[in-house]
Amino acid sequence: MTRTKNLVTADWLAAHLSDPDLVVADCRFDLAQPQAGRQAYTEAHIPGAVYFDLERDLSAPKQAHGGRHPLPPVETFCRTVSAAGIDETVMVVAYDAQNMAMAARLWWMLRYLGHARVRVLGGGWPAWWAAGHPVTQDVPRRAPRAFTPCIRARSAVDLAELRRLQKAGARLVDSRVPERYRGEVEPLDPVAGHIPGAVNLPYTDTLDARGDLRSPADLRDRFAGIAAGRGDLVVYCGSGVTACVNLLAMEEAGIAGARLYVGGWSDWCSYPENPVATAKKSS
Repeated sequence: MTRTKNLVTADWLAAHLSDPDLVVADCRFDLAQPQAGRQAYTEAHIPGAVYFDLERDLSAPKQAHGGRHPLPPVETFCRTVSAAGIDETVMVVAYDAQNMAMAARLWWMLRYLGHARVRVLGGGWPAWWAAGHPVTQDVPRRAPRAFTPCIRARSAVDLAELRRLQKAGARLVDSRVPERYRGEVEPLDPVAGHIPGAVNLPYTDTLDARGDLRSPADLRDRFAGIAAGRGDLVVYCGSGVTACVNLLAMEEAGIAGARLYVGGWSDWCSYPENPVATAKKSS
């Protein structure tokens, strides 16, 4: 058995590496050093793992609007996963070394396209390495398969839909660190602050000291306030990546149906007419 419906342990994965219907996806990526993830994969990775690059494989090129990491066209992404040997019959286990953010992005994208058999390695690459499981430099050659999407359109929100949902009383969750939410600093986007009405629940608070998700009970406590509310629940971050960790954590806490504003703050602040909220640090 896997650890949960969304997570596996390093020991479980080590015991199932030879399963013919399993694909391991290395998603390591460093926003500050875009080549670092692929370099890390080249130096050592989990045996059999294929590599997915956040900006080349899990995103489309940045445009004037749409955020820093817009989703790639469905047809393009389907070709990417098909070439990696992924179709609806295989289980995908994603991992990274960035507090599960990149792996959760792939987890969310595959689920968005209707693929239910996708898991995230709890604790990621550090957990695998710490457990002493084997690593390799060999790049696998997987036989391609034909991935057929079944898009869950409701899972994703664009700006027009977000505006409609705001008028209908949607609840917004900002997944970024508090300083960015409050508008005190903004290292990546041209405007600091947050979407008016959003509450700040940093994705990092869903993790324990090992970089693994906290227990479902802890996560239920973490999200108790928003779980009790009404209306659509929309989660965002800077560009639709780290928010996926909050979405993964919500699923683990039993909160289903939360939606991702894919463009995130980087899309919102690209429109000068959109209002910007800031908040002072509480004493």
